[in-house]
Amino acid sequence: MLTRDLLGVGRRLGDVLTPLVFFAMVITLFPLGISPEPERLAMIAPGVVWVAALLSALLSLDGLFRADFDDGTLEQLLLAPQPLALLVLAKVAVHWLTTGLPLALMAPLLGLMLALPEGSYLTLMASLALGSACISLVGAIGAALTVGLARGGMLMSLLVLPLFMPVLIFGTGAIQAAIVGGPWLAHLAILGAFLAVALMLAPLAIAASLRISLHG
Repeated sequence: MLTRDLLGVGRRLGDVLTPLVFFAMVITLFPLGISPEPERLAMIAPGVVWVAALLSALLSLDGLFRADFDDGTLEQLLLAPQPLALLVLAKVAVHWLTTGLPLALMAPLLGLMLALPEGSYLTLMASLALGSACISLVGAIGAALTVGLARGGMLMSLLVLPLFMPVLIFGTGAIQAAIVGGPWLAHLAILGAFLAVALMLAPLAIAASLRISLHG
């Protein structure tokens, strides 16, 4: 399943690049709309980066199961002898590899535009990598619940956005702590704990949500 979906990414490059382009555009426009002063930009940079990353991930979550639903693949997955939770975990992993990981890798380049100090780049990448994995896992639950709806993107956003708040708070807090020289590892440890819990519970919830969406 992992290999199949990774190969399918090459046929949907537009869908993969859209969140990354959106992320870059938001970060680029903020210095123009707010102020080019480095002190002010550095103050708001953690929140700007994380909100932009969160919205970018939401752009691609709606289509996580949509193509497989349209061509009947999801019905076959429910009948497969392999556990559905493991199959959907592979699909979520592909979403993170093509959205969350690229966002984390390109964040330091865009951090230059927001006057982030060099010492915060490692924390920025680590927090986005951990947080985006949590977003992919939790967001996939909403995507599974709304996959059968014609316009489920807005409903999915309303369902999962409140669940993203802890990730947003601690992800932003890690970068702010790194900027002022504070203990940022504690924030990353909490994000890691969120990810561990999501890895255990989210695949089961996604599988149950898909069964509800397909069979009621």
